[in-house]
Amino acid sequence: MLHRDYSGQNCSIAGTLELIGERWTLLILRDAFHRVRRFEDFQRRLGIARNVLSNRLQTLVDAGILERRLYQEHPARYEYRLTEKGIDLWPVLMALVHWGDKYLAEGGPPVLIEHRDCGGVVDDHLMCERCGKPLTARDAVPREGPGRVAA
Repeated sequence: MLHRDYSGQNCSIAGTLELIGERWTLLILRDAFHRVRRFEDFQRRLGIARNVLSNRLQTLVDAGILERRLYQEHPARYEYRLTEKGIDLWPVLMALVHWGDKYLAEGGPPVLIEHRDCGGVVDDHLMCERCGKPLTARDAVPREGPGRVAA
């Protein structure tokens, strides 16, 4: 029988997939790394149902990957920010980006992840191709790539 979850498996990959492997979750994290913060912005960019987005954000908050911060009191509105635990997922997302750029992006990468300081592209070793500096999520910014298709 095929189970709907990975419970009972003593495997770090299975445990990670249980937490972030749902269809929308990685895209929410992608947008969080692209500095999307507010519910309405996630919803608009992703086109995801509001109830699904709410559920996924709550799961990420409960797991300590995102934190909610009040930005408006009346009515109460929150933004979602990556925690250190969330930021530690950056190499995972970058590995997916590089794999997708290599095997799926026929017109070139739709988004380039660049070094904030010098504009060099982040390579698959998380180093700046221009200056050679090892990079973290805080050093990187997304830019439109040659494979970007207008929405």
